[in-house]
Amino acid sequence: MNKTTVQRTNYLYQLTIIGLLFAVFGFVTWLNGILIPFLKKSCELTDQQAYYVATAFFAAYFVMALPSSWILQKLGTKKGMTVGLLIMAAGALVFIPAAEARSYGMFLSGLFVLGTGLALLQTAVNPYVSAIGPIESAANRISIMGICNKLAGIMANVLFGSVLLKNADGIQKQLSDVATSAETKLALLTELSNRVVMPYTVLALFLVVVAVVIYRSSLPDISSEASDTGDGDTELSRNRTSIFQFPHLWFGVFAIFTYVGAEVMAGDLINVYGKNLGFSEDTSKFFTSFGLIGLLVGYGVSIILIPKRVTQERWLAFSAVLGILLTIASYFASDFMAVGCLAALGFANAVMWPAIFPLAIKDLGRFTNTGSALLIMGIVGGAIIPPFYGWLYEKSGLGVDFRSAFVLIMVFCYTYILYFANRGARTR
Repeated sequence: MNKTTVQRTNYLYQLTIIGLLFAVFGFVTWLNGILIPFLKKSCELTDQQAYYVATAFFAAYFVMALPSSWILQKLGTKKGMTVGLLIMAAGALVFIPAAEARSYGMFLSGLFVLGTGLALLQTAVNPYVSAIGPIESAANRISIMGICNKLAGIMANVLFGSVLLKNADGIQKQLSDVATSAETKLALLTELSNRVVMPYTVLALFLVVVAVVIYRSSLPDISSEASDTGDGDTELSRNRTSIFQFPHLWFGVFAIFTYVGAEVMAGDLINVYGKNLGFSEDTSKFFTSFGLIGLLVGYGVSIILIPKRVTQERWLAFSAVLGILLTIASYFASDFMAVGCLAALGFANAVMWPAIFPLAIKDLGRFTNTGSALLIMGIVGGAIIPPFYGWLYEKSGLGVDFRSAFVLIMVFCYTYILYFANRGARTR
């Protein structure tokens, strides 16, 4: 076997392992789309309160991103990934006592622990994908990882949705029936809450198995090119002494903030949005999967086009404009078409993480790990934007309905991403 063949074999092996981890990301992250309507019902919450599912989960990225960078420097990439998976398994197990107590606070604690483990994994894995090949084709590789991510997300929604939201409309009718006694309602809510026990126990065991696989693998640590202490300086970074001297990175952090907020709005909240449009829960529980299909199609197109036919900057700008147009169309469309517009936003969102991340860490040299951690912190947009959306139409007193609030927030997010693609990513 010649040297070129060995290098290609190692490259494919590394991509396969990272693809498995991206599948784990997708499976756990896209469960939020099912948990929001599930916990709204089982814990008797308002829309805004239910959106704190996203807050608890994504806030962990903001809190843990920089500590994760330090942990990875101490443990190395592989051990850090293993620890992250074990932390996620612990978070999944928190759902067992949370279900027995029917405690929303405990559920949110479990989600925060899950997010903590994911923050460690994401901080390690995303720069790895960018570093193992040319930066110009990084969006292509991350799109391949995105396919693994979204296929797992679709699987999570189908499997967990069929368990957690089974006969959701029938249960809601019983809960709403004035003839139903308090004891019967309590029994229904307890039975509903306990539905998470078995699937999250299985999830915890699966995460432990993946942790063992990663620990026993021959996956190498990221080279010094992506190290804060190595010799991987670029022409841009050589004479700079602080992470604050890279404006394109900071523009990228806010681009990640707005993108993740927009993706959570279009993906995780589509079930509640559909219910507000008048769809039954037995129907709307599948809406998140429609958005994931849109993302898959978008990833496929990105792989074909980038970088041979279009640069990642231009495709990012086009996707931002498409996001604005689909958002506006959702306001004027009929119920089914409105849901279709939200699902189609998956296509517009597909290139955003794959393009924003490598554009933002480009030329950081020895600051790459810290820059990656800051970008991971930008994921906190998924924690802040959805509950703000709920407040805007439920409690702000501004007379804004859920559709108008959606348009206002989403157009702002996509407009900023358009600015980043055209100007921010080039600012040095």
